[in-house]
Amino acid sequence: MAKSRSSFVCQACGAVSTRWQGRCDSCGEWNTLVEELVESGVGAGPRSAIAGGRPVDLVPLKGEIESAARIETGLRELDRVTGGGFVKGSAVLVGGDPGIGKSTLLLQAAAALAAQGKRVIYVSGEEAIAQIRLRAQRLGLGEEQVLLASETNVEIILATLQQGSAPDLVIIDSIQTLWTDRVESAPGTVTQVRTSAQALTRFAKKSGAAVVLVGHVTKDGQIAGPRVVEHMVDAVLYFEGDASHTFRILRGVKNRYGATDEIGVFEMTMLGLREVANPSAIFLDQRDEGAAGSAVFAGMEGTRPLLVEIQALVAPSPLGTPRRAVVGWDSARLSMILAVLETRCGVRIGANDIYLNVAGGLKINEPAADLAVAAALISSLTDAPLPADAVYFGEVSLAGGIRPVVHAGLRLREGQKLGFSAVVTGRLGAGDKPDGLRVSEVSTLAELVGDIAARGRKRAEE
Repeated sequence: MAKSRSSFVCQACGAVSTRWQGRCDSCGEWNTLVEELVESGVGAGPRSAIAGGRPVDLVPLKGEIESAARIETGLRELDRVTGGGFVKGSAVLVGGDPGIGKSTLLLQAAAALAAQGKRVIYVSGEEAIAQIRLRAQRLGLGEEQVLLASETNVEIILATLQQGSAPDLVIIDSIQTLWTDRVESAPGTVTQVRTSAQALTRFAKKSGAAVVLVGHVTKDGQIAGPRVVEHMVDAVLYFEGDASHTFRILRGVKNRYGATDEIGVFEMTMLGLREVANPSAIFLDQRDEGAAGSAVFAGMEGTRPLLVEIQALVAPSPLGTPRRAVVGWDSARLSMILAVLETRCGVRIGANDIYLNVAGGLKINEPAADLAVAAALISSLTDAPLPADAVYFGEVSLAGGIRPVVHAGLRLREGQKLGFSAVVTGRLGAGDKPDGLRVSEVSTLAELVGDIAARGRKRAEE
């Protein structure tokens, strides 16, 4: 007979400990260990499972390949991030801060699929059916044939889903509110989240329905619960944004059936989320073209070229330790750029307060932004505005050189499409230079610094 024993599970990282302690040894968080009951003894270990198992049929690697059947929602930005729509029989995890618009986006997707005649079931563990209907009416979706349920027990949810014809899409909002009879722990704990996600993922594989799980994020921006939940599902999407901005970014960080690092851009309006067909124009709207410290970066998000404004402010510091404030970029990368400017270019900038911001609330991860960041910093330091019709991209090496980046042709064509006529970058290939675009290829960062400083001296003389 199985015996119950208790263990202590970290609610931040999922690490298991045999005794309670104030600080988790794995992740270093304080007061995150919670006591949970686990089954042990006869019938609970792996031996019993092995004894009652049956062998599976082995098949050769060579064989016919079936393409994954997809369900297109009609929301182009959502379909772009998922790789062309939800794959039948897949499990998708959507994470984001509370109130960012996850439920609104998925309700719009559910209504769009229901309008195509698909069977869509929306299960909410946080809201009553009346609240969901009220939101749907506010979004103008109250007449769509979306099936609703308000339930938190996994066994009841699975029994409901297995009734009638198989659904095409199932939305669970959210995974942290579910609980199952199979484990004895409170809803929202690591064990409950992991077991509930495993049961729903198994249902998706057996039934062929696409299952979307909504997950809250922690203060560090990670989906709450153990990381093993992300390994269970087929795709992980993060919904990013800021309450002070109307733009929302849907970013794919894992996708077994498509490309990763794709983004979809939405704008929050009174009638829900609206797709942004040309994100570059939105992010560059109302930029200060004549102000020093502003540079336009031609970046890539997945397969999409994107132009964003990088703003820098360099000011004298009254403190012994100057301030460093970075929004939307890697602070460690900024420290590297400052070190290169000091050591390789002879620019005395480290004693100043430095503020760096990516306009529009976008987060940039690629090193191709090094050149644009350096240009914005030198522009602010020398009070020399950069040309309003120029874009910048290139990776800066520790030796002070400018390294070429991938997809240069796509970046240049995006800038040309939006009216930019000049580009400053590293060495380009022969086929990357479109006609009608002035290209300044710089080999070292010192060349760019000298050009901007000369422009600043000329402006001061005038």
